[in-house]
Amino acid sequence: MTFREKYLAGEIEFEEIDSYVSRWGFDDTTCTLREYLGLTVEEETAWVEDSDEALQELLDREKAGK
Repeated sequence: MTFREKYLAGEIEFEEIDSYVSRWGFDDTTCTLREYLGLTVEEETAWVEDSDEALQELLDREKAGK
């Protein structure tokens, strides 16, 4: 499961994103970080252009809507 899937399922805390980013950096995968984390383009944009908090807010809204 990706970071996004696990976070939305309530299996991990948001702060785990840092561990996922580190693992991606050492993994020999050819996918992008966005793909590795399972983020949408909108979520990646919020994260990169705004902040961790902006991404968490988007994910939390989705989690609350389920």
